[in-house]
Amino acid sequence: MAKKVSTKKAEEQAEPQVILRPDVDMAIEKRLVALYTLQSVDSEIDKIKIIRGELPQAVQDLEDEIAGLNTRIENFTSEIKETEAANKTRNTEVSDHEEMIKKYQKQQENVRNNREFESLAKEIEFQQLEIQLCERKNKEGAARIKELKEHIAAAKTLVENRTKDLEAKREELTSIIAETEKDEERLLKKSKEQEQFIDERYLTGYKRIRNAARNGLAVVTIDRDSCGGCFSNIPPQRQMEIKMHKKVIVCENCGRILVDDDIAAKAKAQLEK
Repeated sequence: MAKKVSTKKAEEQAEPQVILRPDVDMAIEKRLVALYTLQSVDSEIDKIKIIRGELPQAVQDLEDEIAGLNTRIENFTSEIKETEAANKTRNTEVSDHEEMIKKYQKQQENVRNNREFESLAKEIEFQQLEIQLCERKNKEGAARIKELKEHIAAAKTLVENRTKDLEAKREELTSIIAETEKDEERLLKKSKEQEQFIDERYLTGYKRIRNAARNGLAVVTIDRDSCGGCFSNIPPQRQMEIKMHKKVIVCENCGRILVDDDIAAKAKAQLEK
């Protein structure tokens, strides 16, 4: 009889214990898994972008600078042409004024009185002043042309140097993109796939939180009883609610979506498929 009791007790000890757990909302759980999976994928994309560093922006800045320098060169060249044309026009005007002076001087030889002579003398003086004005403006124009040519030479040198820098940056960026392009394409595709499993309002909230967060984390796990994003303490009762998977719960301090390790594990398994 003692032997039978002992056997029964051994059977009871060998039987696995079943831990009863409150029913979870499977729809909410799937949503949480999708959100954390999306966060994991987006975080990997962020890492790729960090590897590239500031190269894309550096390339863009160099391209903009070179475009600006070329525009400046075009403007300088256009101004030189306009100044040269103005100088040429004034040279023609000088010739016209000189012809008028000769005409008035010849007329002075045939005047009948001093009043006519003085009147012609004033006309000659006016023409001479016009010649001086044209010559002064031509001198200023020549000086401006010289200055503009110096600016153009300096800008062209700068364009040449910046073009070399741009080529080097592009090569570096192309090399990094080639190394990470396949991974990024795969992750971007995965990201789009996960978005399909998330309601629009949750997806909008996720993107809003992610854009506002410096580290890009919108969905985090609980780490040492604290939010994995802002590290504020999560009360035990709140942690229990998070583990029940009955609703989407956010951190009261930073607004990030909180999940437990079980959701994180399922998301990891989802990514490994």
